[in-house]
Amino acid sequence: MTHEPERWQLEGSAPELYERYLVPTMTLPWAFDLVDRVALRPGEAVLDVGCGTGAVARVAAARVTSTGRVAGLDVNGGMLAVARSLPVEVEWVEGSALELPFADEEFDVVLCQLGLQFFPDRAVALREMRRVLAARGRLGASVFSAIGHNPATHALSDALDRHVGEGASRAKRNEHSLADVDELRALLDDAGFRDVRVETATRTVTFPSAAEYVRAQFAATPVAALLADREPRARDRVVALVTDDVAARLAPFTSENGVAFPQQVHVALATA
Repeated sequence: MTHEPERWQLEGSAPELYERYLVPTMTLPWAFDLVDRVALRPGEAVLDVGCGTGAVARVAAARVTSTGRVAGLDVNGGMLAVARSLPVEVEWVEGSALELPFADEEFDVVLCQLGLQFFPDRAVALREMRRVLAARGRLGASVFSAIGHNPATHALSDALDRHVGEGASRAKRNEHSLADVDELRALLDDAGFRDVRVETATRTVTFPSAAEYVRAQFAATPVAALLADREPRARDRVVALVTDDVAARLAPFTSENGVAFPQQVHVALATA
């Protein structure tokens, strides 16, 4: 990633920037983690719900090999356009997690990475995932843990509220809205899943600097909408204030090699 702020986000849509700047550092490492925990096997049929630009689906496709099948579903056409531009054998489907356009018992495995907390009706989405799973099929779904265990998001959220306005951090804080393990487990139980267990995992996320982390958030996540209507000079001033604030909070995680902070998720595993 460039260290020159004036060159930031000159080219590419938000989904393209998400794939370029956030997938390698955050999404893809967690995708490997999720696929490992579910233990995909060659020949299996896999559905990735809320696939975004397809990080989990791409990892899954490599695991099930050409004898298997992977479908990726997302409601965001822009994310899917980026996914389709990448060289991988995956069926990309635009649709809602609340009404999966697939037959009953069509998949051996359903995966959902860091998306369940955003679905407008989590219970319906999980029942749909259960419906499309074959008997004894496997579910793997990850969500962020409490924001207090995710220092970068916590620092950014506080800085947004301080420098953009009260409630500006709502989108970031919502990322952690399903952090209660008991609530997560109960949702799966109520949807009819069996053998439910929740594992908590922590990974270290690295960026060249705290400034690069903040710029990535403003370029490639819903945070960008907070400044969309501001003049360039006012926007740059706010970004500078937020960056300074976040950099100070992440100082304990910063060295001459960049910033390396922990990120924690809960991974729910279950069978149909």
